[in-house]
Amino acid sequence: MKTRKTAWMLPLMLTLTLWPLPSFAAATDTTVAAKAANPESLDLVSAEVAQQEMPVLQQVERKTRVPWYYLAAVNQYEMGIHWRRKKEERNTSPIQVQIPAEKWSGATNPTAEDINPMTIQIFGGIGLDGNNDKKADRTDPVDAMYTMAKLLAKEGTNEQAIRVSLWEYYRDGLVVDRITGFAQIFKEAGTTDVRGHSFPIPLRYNYSYRSTWGDPRGWGGRRVHEGCDIFAGSGTPVVSTSYGVVEVIGWNKYGGWRIGIRDLNNVYHYYAHLRGFEKGLKHGSLVKPGQLIGSVGSSGYGKPGTSGKFAPHLHYGMYRESGTREWAFDPTPHLRKWERETKKAKKKKK
Repeated sequence: MKTRKTAWMLPLMLTLTLWPLPSFAAATDTTVAAKAANPESLDLVSAEVAQQEMPVLQQVERKTRVPWYYLAAVNQYEMGIHWRRKKEERNTSPIQVQIPAEKWSGATNPTAEDINPMTIQIFGGIGLDGNNDKKADRTDPVDAMYTMAKLLAKEGTNEQAIRVSLWEYYRDGLVVDRITGFAQIFKEAGTTDVRGHSFPIPLRYNYSYRSTWGDPRGWGGRRVHEGCDIFAGSGTPVVSTSYGVVEVIGWNKYGGWRIGIRDLNNVYHYYAHLRGFEKGLKHGSLVKPGQLIGSVGSSGYGKPGTSGKFAPHLHYGMYRESGTREWAFDPTPHLRKWERETKKAKKKKK
């Protein structure tokens, strides 16, 4: 079905003042923002490379008894925060765990990239030989994953024990929650090759959108628009664009009723100005592409329950993270790509 613009939408699309999530800053590095907005850049490794991951994870699981899906989740998180690595480098190995040299070899070790298991142990390093080649090489995928697995197994191999070990390594409760969520997605799927996206509005409904990325906004203070507005009737279903974990759900004075979902590529998807949420959805819920999460509304710009200050629409934003900061990038190219793919998939079903 072709999208349709109604007369009242067009002027509002030019004048609405929207704000997605005030705790996140827009990208100031235009090169980084452009790379993040590339529709081909979301998947961290190719499908072919992803399929090579399971044998390594299963091998390490047999040695350490740490469930493969937790190993996969840590690997996925590490890939996400190191996403700027060259695509060619990411696609040389499915294991991208990055253990700092000072932790691997020992902080006082005169050989920063030591691969001798004995001297690494002497200097208090954590690096281990995972493939019995008498080398503890942190650039070796099996050695790196085996070492990480032994760290995770320090307190035990059940979920609570692994969460404790994750906290001891990362010292960040949010990271622990993300990795735990990723693990549950992989466990449910039974594979690490989990990919796919959907347009956030079912195609049988009328909607319209165009890029308003970077446009000036004024409500609550001067700023720029960090997303894309998709106009649709109040109550129109909103679905998840990706596999992911609900990280934020509830009220925000700018975004109204909003949902934040972290996907497996460590991209944060922000759905704002909703009329309401799908029943049962909560912090930590797992979602899939096309799964109903809420409905289009006009909430926001005030205290909880404020609505009707602008036309009904979905504000959709995307944010990247490097592990130390998070920034917005233009979601429009991705929306157009997912819209084409969703239409193509719909035609195949007929």
